[in-house]
Amino acid sequence: MLRTKRGAFEDELRLLADADTLAFGGVGIAGTLPPATKAYFAIEEGLRQHGAQLRPKLEALLGKATPAGRVFAAELLTHIDADAGRAAWQRLAGQDDAVTTFNGCIMGSTTLGRYAAERLRD
Repeated sequence: MLRTKRGAFEDELRLLADADTLAFGGVGIAGTLPPATKAYFAIEEGLRQHGAQLRPKLEALLGKATPAGRVFAAELLTHIDADAGRAAWQRLAGQDDAVTTFNGCIMGSTTLGRYAAERLRD
């Protein structure tokens, strides 16, 4: 059986695409990192060496990922290139999809538009 070689970070990109919660750190009493957050950090770590290959894949997530996944993708694009990140946030600014957030033990909710507007002010 022939096996095709998978691209770098395919599993992590899939986790971002399907992310149901936006968290940039541990959540809950135990401070556990959700799978999508682990994937975000793994991709962030790989940007130096693989940024050029990851950029189009992250840009694609802006149109097909869950709302949380779109935020993760926009944040990573910001790490690759400030202008690409700004364009991503501008693209998300007009979207009203709900995003579930976690900050430690505190669960919250916002919209893509509100989150993006805050990032554009930074």
